[in-house]
Amino acid sequence: MNTITHYIKQAALMGLIPIVLTSCLKDKPFPLYPNKVTAPVNYKYAETADSLQEKTYSTYLSANGNYFVQDNAGNTTYNYWPQAHTLDIFTDAFLRTKNEVFKQRMKSLLNGTRITNGNKYPNEYYDDMEWLALASLRGYQATNDNDYLDVANTLWTDIKTGVNNNQGGGIAWRKSQLDYKNTPANAPAIIFACRLYALKKNDADLTLAKSLYTWLTSTLVDPSSGIIWDGINGNHDGQISKNKFTYNQGVYMGAALELYHVTQNADYLADAVRNATATINDTDISPGGLLKSEGQGDGGLFKGILVRYLTLLIQEPAVSDNDRNAYVKFLKYNAETLYTKGISRPALFISPDWKSLPSGTTDLTTQLSGVMMVEAAAILKAAGKF
Repeated sequence: MNTITHYIKQAALMGLIPIVLTSCLKDKPFPLYPNKVTAPVNYKYAETADSLQEKTYSTYLSANGNYFVQDNAGNTTYNYWPQAHTLDIFTDAFLRTKNEVFKQRMKSLLNGTRITNGNKYPNEYYDDMEWLALASLRGYQATNDNDYLDVANTLWTDIKTGVNNNQGGGIAWRKSQLDYKNTPANAPAIIFACRLYALKKNDADLTLAKSLYTWLTSTLVDPSSGIIWDGINGNHDGQISKNKFTYNQGVYMGAALELYHVTQNADYLADAVRNATATINDTDISPGGLLKSEGQGDGGLFKGILVRYLTLLIQEPAVSDNDRNAYVKFLKYNAETLYTKGISRPALFISPDWKSLPSGTTDLTTQLSGVMMVEAAAILKAAGKF
């Protein structure tokens, strides 16, 4: 996390302040997908993904090899939730390349996270645990190593203790603030519950996923646009925080998509499509068709999470050609902009603003979002979408 976010979260953990993160960095809208004539570029996404994976590993790995540090300038702070997304990018690389080195890195990080987190996997924040549960379940599905599934189950048992009737339902954001509910603590839980149901066919998981989704959609989705808001009761006043963060859109469309997969109810897919279409056309979220900068710290990771779930929606056969083509065009423009403007070379660090080169330090979170975008681009190019 960046310094400000770090101290805010620490203060919130001690009960000093309620926390509702806001995005302070807003890009101004500019014409959608600017039509400039430029020299042809050979977009080598797979090769660039390989290089970024190696740079990320060698730069951010802690001295003891157990976790990945906060930035590329010597801040060795351990932050829990970026470890989950680091595990995810290693899984991306393993699935794409079948190179055993990524499988080894995955397992090392799974074990290192437990060691660094006090010899346990659960923590204070339900959303943090959900990211790791999702990454662990993906790790299991990629490797068939039961250690990943054990971690996922351990975390899921803890996550479910956050379900309560405050604000009408949903999972709390953290254990010491059970009356604050938000999208990051609920949409990923829905995704996880659906995927676990698909694997184990435990009806209770699907029932919970549906219940959480009903609450989330009725409480935090803007009925006029399909955009999802951030949370409710963050300041103990019952009010909705209507911040429009990129990752919230990603996990909401992901939740709807996963419910469609396990139920075949087309209403869920329609929700995912409505949200995705609203997201790519929203001038706050995607000014000019380019995902906005949300700074570094926690915000550095937000765009990559949206990219992950929009990529899955593109790959869903039931999405109409018109909708799929619009999403492909959007991600292609973001990938090409990042590739040509947002990656320093030969250093291979990522900017939080994908239309500008990085300046100063690069947080692990920011680096991860860029890797996620390039990994997604590699997959979509291999599939003939780009």
